Amino acid sequence: MSDGGPELHSGASDDFRVGRLQYDDMSESMAGSTAKGIHHITAVAGDPQENINFYQSVLGQRLIKTTVNFDDPSTWHFYYGDAVGSPGTILTFFPWRNVRPGRVGTGESIVVSYAIPAGSAAYWKKRLDAFGFPVEDAHEFGEYRIQLRDPHGMRIDLVETSDAIPAYHWAEGPVPAEYALAGFHSTTLLLDDVEPTLTILRELLGYSNTTTDGNTVRVRSSSDWAGSIDLVGAADSGRGAFGSGSIHHIAFRADNDEAQRKLSSTAAQMGLGVTEVKDRQYFRSVYFREPGGVLFEIATDGPGFLTDEDRLYLGQSLKLPPWLEPRRKDIADRLPAIDRSVPKTPPSGGADETASQ
Repeated sequence: MSDGGPELHSGASDDFRVGRLQYDDMSESMAGSTAKGIHHITAVAGDPQENINFYQSVLGQRLIKTTVNFDDPSTWHFYYGDAVGSPGTILTFFPWRNVRPGRVGTGESIVVSYAIPAGSAAYWKKRLDAFGFPVEDAHEFGEYRIQLRDPHGMRIDLVETSDAIPAYHWAEGPVPAEYALAGFHSTTLLLDDVEPTLTILRELLGYSNTTTDGNTVRVRSSSDWAGSIDLVGAADSGRGAFGSGSIHHIAFRADNDEAQRKLSSTAAQMGLGVTEVKDRQYFRSVYFREPGGVLFEIATDGPGFLTDEDRLYLGQSLKLPPWLEPRRKDIADRLPAIDRSVPKTPPSGGADETASQ
């Protein structure tokens, strides 16, 4: 695997020790260095066109960048988000047509939850039905949500919240602003033991306000934007198997390079194997495997997605980092062809009348 640490093997960190003593001397180094919620989430898909059709045309997320997996340039890397790719809205994919399906298990994130405006679930149920995606109703932590699977098996939840207002609504997209996804609500981690991961979220990343609902523990970041992580203990589930529909990693926000440096330094003091800083062109990243086995990233907010494309044309052409530009023709020829257009009606034809419901 690439663009996220192929050198970071799955599984819990055998040498990590959870205990208050190792944090007693860290208060000064951690000052001002807590993460600001979720920056982005990266997952694996199957057919790239099916991925585009679902996230852009069904869910109404803008395809803000089409680049490649920097370590495997024969593979697309798609970025979706709001109109400008704000941190907290960005879902990215490595699509491989022939990859085997993943198997849900411990040591991974298993759900991507988006916030939707209160009262909009009826719109989404009708829209998803029109595109052929069945949903289920659920309530967690007193919130109503609808649950579905994307074309390659990844679970997506749409959670009604009273403060779900898109920061930068994609006005040219297929979903009206009053129903549009408003960034991440949360993500759910499935773990053998939640306590070691809770320690990382609290002591390193600044999460707090712990609440529970059944066997799910929720913590929130210091930011209200894309702020929650849900943890489920399921030691009898077995470890997950990586494949299409699997979530590769969760990235947390650092305001800038200095905030990232502090967080990285603290992570190293905690005994986590932190990578060197990696230039992802649109942000800078460090990675580590938390003790439950989930790959975590700390990503800077900048420089953002407008560095190499005008806002009007985000996602409309293949973008490559400077070190791959000399190979552009060869790379472009090897990539599967994709159609970036955005049909605004369900495949049955006719107007999408759900907006009037």
